[in-house]
Amino acid sequence: MDQCEDTQEGAPPSKSTLCGEDESQSKAQRNQPGSGSRSGSSCVSFRSDLSKITNPDFKSISSSVKRGQEVTQRVQFAASSCGSMKNDRSKNDLQKFRAEPGPSDSQEKKKNGPQFAERPRSTDVGLQEILGEHQISLRSRSEHVAEGTEEAGRETLLNEVYTELYITVELRPEVNTQHEVMQLETTTKTNKLQDTAIKNPDIFKVFPDQHRSIRVVLTSGVAGAGKSFSVQKFTLDWAEGSENRDISAVVPLSFREMNLIRDEQHSLLTLIQLFHPTLQKISAEQLSVCKLLFIFDGLDESRLSLDFNNSPVVSDVTQKSSVNVLITNLIQGCLLPSALVWITSRPAAANQIPPSCVDRLTEVRGFNDAQKEEYFRRRIPDEVLSSRIISHIKGSMSLYIMCEVPVFCWITAVVLENMLTTEQRGELPTTLTDMYSHFLMVQTKRKKNKYQQEHWTSPQELTETDREVLLKLGRLAFEHLEKGNIMFYQEDLQQCGLDVTEASVYSGVCTEIFRRECEIFQKPVYSFVHLSVQEFLAAVYMFHCYSNKKEKVIEDFLMNNIENPSLDEFLSRVMQKSLQSKTGHLDLLVRFLHGLSVESNQKLLGGLLDQTEKNPETIQRAIKNLKKINGKRVSPDRSINIYHCLMEMKDLSVHQEIQEFLKSENKSEKTLSEIQCSALAYTLQMSEEVLDELNLYQYFTSSYEGIRRLIPTVRNCRKFILLGPCGLSEIDYEIVASALKTNSSHLTELDLRNNTLQDSSFAVLCSGLESLNCRLQTLRFICCSLSEISCEALVSALKKNPSNLTELDLSRNNLQDSGFLHLCSFLERSDCRLQTLRLMNCSLSKISCAVLVSALKSNPCHLIELDLRENDLHSSDVQQLQDLVESPNFKLQTLRWKV
Repeated sequence: MDQCEDTQEGAPPSKSTLCGEDESQSKAQRNQPGSGSRSGSSCVSFRSDLSKITNPDFKSISSSVKRGQEVTQRVQFAASSCGSMKNDRSKNDLQKFRAEPGPSDSQEKKKNGPQFAERPRSTDVGLQEILGEHQISLRSRSEHVAEGTEEAGRETLLNEVYTELYITVELRPEVNTQHEVMQLETTTKTNKLQDTAIKNPDIFKVFPDQHRSIRVVLTSGVAGAGKSFSVQKFTLDWAEGSENRDISAVVPLSFREMNLIRDEQHSLLTLIQLFHPTLQKISAEQLSVCKLLFIFDGLDESRLSLDFNNSPVVSDVTQKSSVNVLITNLIQGCLLPSALVWITSRPAAANQIPPSCVDRLTEVRGFNDAQKEEYFRRRIPDEVLSSRIISHIKGSMSLYIMCEVPVFCWITAVVLENMLTTEQRGELPTTLTDMYSHFLMVQTKRKKNKYQQEHWTSPQELTETDREVLLKLGRLAFEHLEKGNIMFYQEDLQQCGLDVTEASVYSGVCTEIFRRECEIFQKPVYSFVHLSVQEFLAAVYMFHCYSNKKEKVIEDFLMNNIENPSLDEFLSRVMQKSLQSKTGHLDLLVRFLHGLSVESNQKLLGGLLDQTEKNPETIQRAIKNLKKINGKRVSPDRSINIYHCLMEMKDLSVHQEIQEFLKSENKSEKTLSEIQCSALAYTLQMSEEVLDELNLYQYFTSSYEGIRRLIPTVRNCRKFILLGPCGLSEIDYEIVASALKTNSSHLTELDLRNNTLQDSSFAVLCSGLESLNCRLQTLRFICCSLSEISCEALVSALKKNPSNLTELDLSRNNLQDSGFLHLCSFLERSDCRLQTLRLMNCSLSKISCAVLVSALKSNPCHLIELDLRENDLHSSDVQQLQDLVESPNFKLQTLRWKV
């Protein structure tokens, strides 16, 4: 059975399955007296990838312990490790990590690993029993994955469906500025072997080149990438004794749960006991000698105020404080410093944790290319069918990229398998809107067959029957997307007119997260199986409101009075609103809206959308509007979404024009429009071929805006030349900086001559130059109006990453002696590798020459060529430099100073 098997009548994989961080599984049952009165505030913002796993029956724990002889040996080790991090038995077990990521081979894992202080062997039998109960409890909770419903008997053993995730050390640089789907599209080429991959059990492993243990790990990943799945698998492996046996106890604590007690006072001891009743009897003394791992899942949905600068110090596990203070002290190491801490988050919230508190950053990236194929072949045993599905998704760039997200693989498999094995064949989906439209129909069909025992007739008839419920779900999706909420409580459903039963039968679309039997949570919480499903349903609802002239909904969304707009006017207004968003949170919504205007999708969804304009001229006007949008003040990355909207409308004209342009031998004779530049930028940066040189002025564009839109190509070339003036802003330079920060960056030469660089823009560039991933060898800032502040920022960046740069040209900048002094502080360093330095017309005097001589005497081994022409210098000023040329002790060979 595959990891995302759809065994429950089309229900999605649960939150704890690889394919569906839909969070359908429940938390541990809470038996704390009085806890039932607690309730969560409505609509907690920003859902985490929390694993919701099956509740153990704590009343049967005692008997479970007696029946748990198969894990007795593991239990004894766990308890012993509390008192002895290196006892007779565990000396090897402590080192069961691999130097390089690889299969879980126990012998290899014993070779390398973190070292811990040796302590006396524990003989605390009571502690052994407590930890044994906790281990059995966690094993019971984490060994199964549900298939998206509450129906008993439908759960699957996690180990039977496990498919490995692609996890890397360090993060991709694009966070906060893009929709998560767009992050996938702009960084998918970094999902390659040059990134440092790490196995899930090894996230606390110490690499050979590291000199300290890993105590705090922060794991980031887009929605649906598999963060919760990795947490559950880690927990299960520990509970079964197959991995990380040096850890005494794993203690999962989700931010979602802690939101509900954020106003209460607790000690760390009582906090643990509240959420893990199996640890009720553990004492403060016992806790202090255990090696614990705290897993804080879902930072992105935290409503706690984590203040790492002004939080009071708490160092006693029995000292009461607010929950946020306990967590900050635990992360900082003030409280229980021997404990390990693992935090998971979506990208936008990850920066809440100061870098100084984090020993390792990891990113769950879902599936790489090989894992995508593995998933489909495992899920669909029919080799011919799975091969056909794989071939189809490879034919659509947008579908193939989205399959990095495991839950989208599940959606794709559900749709394509259904279409290829039933009479409902038709044209296979080629766009995201196609795929989600078919997915909605498949889920509705399965729901109808299961609950109403009616035969499938036509999409129009089916959706008209279920129209009311689906539109209520759409309203829920739309209203909370605007608020930034991706979790909903029962009252939120009721406000949209939804009955809980109505929502639950659409379990493939909207799934309950918390089980009702969780006593600490009196209210079940709901979520769509993935953020993209919420965005699609929100688009369906918006399109319905437009078709039915529900002007208030449209006007409230657009914040503009709009009376009976045509379809092309409506789409244009929505596009403008999406481009104004700083984070791109509406980008996928607007893509879906344009896709829903396509007649084939309107026919598929039938009565759900109602009648819209069928006039082909209206569609052509909408296409024309997209092609002429001015993206000024919009990030070039974001402008690419305009091209995606054209593709969703199945207008392939721009795509075909760019393919013809790339094949042409006379590219200089073609003038590119702005939309063509966006399409070209997307095509080039996604190309498997790395360009040796990319000079943006080799492309003739209709405006400077066209040049701006080509900037994203910097991610896929070795030499990038952008000759000004181009009027670039910080937004544009952020893309260049992101390319320099990327671990897979190919860029070795950057030439930005004649572009005026303000100090703020230059600081953005320097954030890329200082990255250890930056591999630039040649850097040219000729005539860029650099100030002393910029020069200081440049030197600071180069000192942090000095090893690659061999040529620097700062000519025609008014550096003056004061600015040049900063540069000399870099030249004198032994790790400075500069061989060529050009400083023509930089307003330098003999003072600069004297300082330069001193710097070169401190580091005589590298500089070969020095150009000081067009400065106010005389022969006496440069005599000492000339002496260095003639000295055999210096590498300097060429000195130019005369005009």
